[in-house]
Amino acid sequence: MKKPDYMIMVCNSYRVAGDAQGFCNKQGATSFVQYISEECSDRAINAVVTTTACLSVCSQGPVVVIQPNNFWYGGVTEDKLDEILDALEEGKAVSEYLITD
Repeated sequence: MKKPDYMIMVCNSYRVAGDAQGFCNKQGATSFVQYISEECSDRAINAVVTTTACLSVCSQGPVVVIQPNNFWYGGVTEDKLDEILDALEEGKAVSEYLITD
């Protein structure tokens, strides 16, 4: 297996008990996984897309994290995902959506 260039993680609000019950999940973040996967494929972005347990920034959700860039995006919507992926293709971040310094 060739190592991917990026790992894109979508918070899915899983708790220790395994229940997805937090803000990101309730805001439809689960639908982002397929959308991001298809967009990455269409754009030839070599990425693995996965969900995570709660990232503990619920007030900023839905949250998407891109590694190894360490880009933490909050308040993500499908429209914002397009901008985020456009920027990723150029090796940049969309600074107005970042929730970390």
